[in-house]
Amino acid sequence: MPSARLSVVVTRRLPEPVETRMRELFDVRLRETDAPMTREELARAAKEADVLVPTLSDRIDASLIAQAGDRLKLIANYGAGVDHIDVGTARQHGILVSNTPGVSADDTADMTMALILSVTRRLPEGLAVMQTGNWGGWSPTALLGGRIAGRRLGILGMGRIGQAVARRAAAFGMQVHYHNRRRLRPETEESLQATYWESLDQMVARMDVLSINCPHTPSTFHLMNARRLKLMKPEAVIVNTSRGEVIDENALTRMLRAGEIAGAGLDVYEHGADINPRLRELKNVVLLPHMGSATVEGRIEMGEKVIINIKTFDDGHRPPDQVVPSML
Repeated sequence: MPSARLSVVVTRRLPEPVETRMRELFDVRLRETDAPMTREELARAAKEADVLVPTLSDRIDASLIAQAGDRLKLIANYGAGVDHIDVGTARQHGILVSNTPGVSADDTADMTMALILSVTRRLPEGLAVMQTGNWGGWSPTALLGGRIAGRRLGILGMGRIGQAVARRAAAFGMQVHYHNRRRLRPETEESLQATYWESLDQMVARMDVLSINCPHTPSTFHLMNARRLKLMKPEAVIVNTSRGEVIDENALTRMLRAGEIAGAGLDVYEHGADINPRLRELKNVVLLPHMGSATVEGRIEMGEKVIINIKTFDDGHRPPDQVVPSML
C-alpha cells in the first residue's frame, strides 16, 4: 500500500498516541529524545524523507530546502505558525507545506487571560511571599493589584486566538478593542462587543491592556517598536502569547525598568530561549516558557491534524491545511 512506503521523519518527540498512530500508518522515524535536531541531522532528515514533520524549533530555510533533493514532497508542520519555514522556496522546489491551524486558539486564549490576571493582580509576588514563608497574614494594603473589569483591552491581531481572547475578556467585564489587517464583519464585531481601530497607534495610546495575538511575518516584525511602545500609557500592561519577534524586546525591557510601562506578561521571546536577562529581574514582569498551547488535548489534536495532512497527501489529494505564500 502507498502509505506503507511513505517515509516520514519526525524532528521532536510527540504525544504517545500521535506517535503510535503514525507508526501504524507510515514508515516513520521517530525522535528518540526531545532534544531539537542539529542542523546536520535536520539536513539529513530532509534528504531521506518523503515527508518531514518539523516544529517551530526547526529552521527550514532556503539553504536546507535546497539540500533536500527531489525526495522530499511535503513539510507537515506540527504547529500553526510557519515563520520558521521558507514556504516560498519550498513551493519553488515542488514541496508542499501544511500546518495545524485552529487547534490551540482556546488554549492560548486561556493563557492570555492568565497572564493578564497574573500581571494586574501581582500573582507571582504573592506566590513568592508564600514560598519564602514571609507571609504575616492579611493586610488591607498588601500586594494591591488592579481590577480588570471596566479596563480597555486592545487586541493586536483578531484571528482565531484574538477572537477567543475577546470572548473571555468580555466575560470578565473588559471593554474589547482591536486592530487587525482586515476589519471583521459587522455581525462578528457585534457578537464580540469589539471596537475596531484602523490606526494601531491611536488604539495603543488608549488601552489599559494590550494583547499581542498576531503572527510573525516580515510586516509584523517589531510592530511594537520603541516608538509605538512609548505611546502606551504608563499604567498600561502588555501581554504576548503569539511570537516574540513582534515586540522590540530590548525597548520593552528599558521601558519596564524605567516605569514607562506598568507591567508585562510574556510567553514568547524575540530570540527564543535566549531571554534578555534584565527581564528576569523585574517584579512587574511574568515570564512563562512558551506554554500557551501546552495542553494534552491540544497537542494530540495538533498531531491528528498532521496525520490527516500526510494521509490526504499520500492518497493523492491536496492536504486540507496546505499553506501557500499568499496566505502569509
